[in-house]
Amino acid sequence: MRRIPEKNPELCLEKTGQERDRCANRLLIAWTSDMAFVLDKLEQLNASPASGKFAGRLDLTRVGVFGHSFGGAQAAQFCSQDSRCKAGIDVDGAPHGSVIQTGINRPFLFLLSDHSHESDSEGGQIMANIRSIYDRLPADGRAFLEIRGANHFLFSDDGALLKSHIVMRTLRMLGIVGIDGRRQLAVTAHCLRSFFDAYLKGTSASRLNISSPLYPEIEVLK
Repeated sequence: MRRIPEKNPELCLEKTGQERDRCANRLLIAWTSDMAFVLDKLEQLNASPASGKFAGRLDLTRVGVFGHSFGGAQAAQFCSQDSRCKAGIDVDGAPHGSVIQTGINRPFLFLLSDHSHESDSEGGQIMANIRSIYDRLPADGRAFLEIRGANHFLFSDDGALLKSHIVMRTLRMLGIVGIDGRRQLAVTAHCLRSFFDAYLKGTSASRLNISSPLYPEIEVLK
């Protein structure tokens, strides 16, 4: 018997169709509420008396939000509904919630793993939802990228922990991964840093150019 913690997205994986969507949407409400709660508390700390450790130290006018997998869906939904998000990134997460219909009106990046070999209907619907949101983003504040050879699960700590060359060679032979896990994390860090630097740190957004000869794995999707 396996127990799954409450509000864990794995609770929804055993469901199908509309039941899975309803489950994911319920969890998304809880997750985005948690994020809003954290920002509320940070605002309170920032506005606390001068003697407070955080008083006036937090720049909450430049909040960036990102997440991986369901956390990416959380980032998209939060940036759709909370104006405190000034820029956001969904790292290989399937969108859920009202954001699919309402869209996002601030800079946003979709960063995907390599989905070039997927052709099932569920994957097609996920890509259609991403495309629907992306197409309505501000023209000067959007990016849609794929890391060739990247695997969904290696965006997490697994990418750094998977050090066995034998395991990596086996996974490559099976077509599960195309690049080293640490390399995937390095490419991901470059993409996130470049996007947030452009839209949160005053770098001219018009000069946003994530593509780099140092990271040939990055593919710009149109």
